[in-house]
Amino acid sequence: MLLQENTERLNFDNTEIAFRNKSDKDLDRASWLFKIIASPTLIKIGTPLTNAALKIGLPIQGLIKNTIYRQFCGGETIQGCAKAIEELGKGKVTTILDYSVEGEDSEESFDACCNEVLATVSYAKTNPLISFCVFKPTGLGRFDLLAKKDAKEPLTPEEEAEFQRLFDRCDRICKACHDADIRVLIDAEHSWIQETIDDIAREMMEKYNREKVIVYNTYQLYRHDKLASLKADFAYAQVRGFYFGAKLVRGAYMEIERERAEEEGYPSPIQATKIASDVDYDSAILFCLDHIDRIGMMAGTHNDNSCMLLAQEMDKRNIPHDHPHVFFAQLLGMSDNLSFNLSAAGYNVAKYMPYGPVKSVMPYLFRRAQENTSAAGQTGRELSLIIKEKKRRKSHQ
Repeated sequence: MLLQENTERLNFDNTEIAFRNKSDKDLDRASWLFKIIASPTLIKIGTPLTNAALKIGLPIQGLIKNTIYRQFCGGETIQGCAKAIEELGKGKVTTILDYSVEGEDSEESFDACCNEVLATVSYAKTNPLISFCVFKPTGLGRFDLLAKKDAKEPLTPEEEAEFQRLFDRCDRICKACHDADIRVLIDAEHSWIQETIDDIAREMMEKYNREKVIVYNTYQLYRHDKLASLKADFAYAQVRGFYFGAKLVRGAYMEIERERAEEEGYPSPIQATKIASDVDYDSAILFCLDHIDRIGMMAGTHNDNSCMLLAQEMDKRNIPHDHPHVFFAQLLGMSDNLSFNLSAAGYNVAKYMPYGPVKSVMPYLFRRAQENTSAAGQTGRELSLIIKEKKRRKSHQ
């Protein structure tokens, strides 16, 4: 009964809870930023201009750091994120430290990325506010190598050795997380390298999820084959006797996926409609809850309806709000109305906190801005909540 009452009180429009750790100045800056992001033209023009300015060394890093970087990133280093981690912790929201340097493509950079992720594992051991570590497989090995492996093309002996090094880096991270008792998320990527990533993720789960859920693979439900993939992977876990970890997201590469399918002449892996994607996403939530004793799930979503569905279903099934197998997750700087209202109702909530040097994180930030621009209603929703909170504060002065 108490759980039911909690869900009935759950209100994603409660801006007082959503923004209580934000100053008036923070809200003004966020409002200005989301207004810019709301303009596809500005983002389209601004992205190459900013890249060019950074390349020729124009002094714009300070401006970037105080605007888009400050909104969506925690800091330039692990220690530099400490303040942002603490701020989230005050609202009972934990952190997923995400080293977001992209576009590096050498063995040295892959080793450096692996070592950086291992450093987040070491830090997580000392800070209970870190609930997950995370890595992107293309941060640990060459994209084109994964694509060749995925296409079932024979690898040269040099490429076989290169792939083994990629695999070993994944293994080092997952083993470190197992030994430190820290959960780890393996990010999903483009469809033409995903099968190989799924194979690696299954192998890591089978190795390290024997006693509990440590390793989580990511399922992009905007793909029409991923609900079936989720169910098949769980069936395999049942047969092989290990716990299954699933991070559920809608997906991040829709335009690229559709363009490539058209260019290469194969059927698009993307759902035909937004509704189909929503239906599969919510079905995946229900499937995980049906097997919650053996599945650790993370609902990585900015969708109010999916968050409410999960919260209400947990109550219907008498699953405690803080059940260790259920987490909600959103990106830093977005959907605070979901994160903080869920955490206030006692649910496990984590924020993805990207970090890294300003210049190196720019590809991530541009992608985030473009996703916001193309996500129907997302930017408008953020703006309307900020305006609502500013009005509320004004009326209480």
